Amino acid sequence: MLNPASWFKSAPPAARAPLAAPAPTRDEPKATSAPGTGSVVVPIRSIGPGQIEHIAAHLLALEPHDRYLRFGYAANDEQIRRYVHQLNFERDELVGIFNRKLKLIAMAHLAFSVDPSCTSCAEFGVSVARAARGRGYGRRLFERAVMHARNEGVSQLFVHALTENTAMLKIARRAGALIERDGPESEAHLRLPPADFDSRVTELVNQQVAITDYHLKAQAKQFWSVLGLLQEIRQGVREARERVR
Repeated sequence: MLNPASWFKSAPPAARAPLAAPAPTRDEPKATSAPGTGSVVVPIRSIGPGQIEHIAAHLLALEPHDRYLRFGYAANDEQIRRYVHQLNFERDELVGIFNRKLKLIAMAHLAFSVDPSCTSCAEFGVSVARAARGRGYGRRLFERAVMHARNEGVSQLFVHALTENTAMLKIARRAGALIERDGPESEAHLRLPPADFDSRVTELVNQQVAITDYHLKAQAKQFWSVLGLLQEIRQGVREARERVR
């Protein structure tokens, strides 16, 4: 059985995958409609080096079993920090979903092969915060990664996951992937069609929606921060007046 994890220099030596899911909270990003399409879009934006602290915070917040499913081994804090430090933002594609407080609640890593014999291959890994599960974010991130992979000329996508990670394998199977099981580990192979006009335009539209959504959330967060500061100042003035009296 192939082990595509060996192709990706930034990858831990095992699977990455999404996890099971409880009820939604108020921090859920609101789905919007892509302009001119009428289709529902969950704001998923590309993540760059500027969000590396968000990535670290998200992964470090995963519980032990969630880390085990995500990396294929019981990753400790130091191993997670090492993984984050080794991320290659120039080669790979990282995307995420942010809540209204600009907290990264779900992210995916599309790692492109560094093996010269398989330049059109990529590997997918994803993680979702416990409080944000049950909303289909893992599937949305997978679809986003598939679209980007197609547009970058990838013809074969791999998901290397623990066999017990049924959520990830279910997502891959529904997309048409062939699942090969080898005891505690499984590998999904998904052949991708070539990019077309629709895939390229859809990715551009979705990315623009996500960027706009992020900027609106940033402005709202700044507004409420300023308002909170003004309220604290006002309260301090009242208390000062009361003491003078």
